[in-house]
Amino acid sequence: MSLASAARVRDAAPLFAALGDATRLRLLLRLSAHGPESIARLSDKSEVSRQAITKHLEVLAKAGLVRGSRRGRERIWQLEAARLSDARDYLEGISRQWDDALERLKNFVEV
Repeated sequence: MSLASAARVRDAAPLFAALGDATRLRLLLRLSAHGPESIARLSDKSEVSRQAITKHLEVLAKAGLVRGSRRGRERIWQLEAARLSDARDYLEGISRQWDDALERLKNFVEV
């Protein structure tokens, strides 16, 4: 499947939009390093309010990067590593296309 297919771009756009925010990246790094955590723990010692963190987690969840589940009265959030693999695969595909384009340019110039 082409990287530029409409379905692939529609799938990748919210993923990269979610990754394009410093607060959301910090949340992903924290979940990656510490495992599942509650909003209370994620907002502990943060300059961002619990409400703001909740909104950021909802954006990440909509992009498929995190998943929340109820544990008693708390909602526990965890990283969805497969979705990060999707981002890596997409970027690797772009990198391969760029390498191919540079190789074609090199061949053209050397002729």
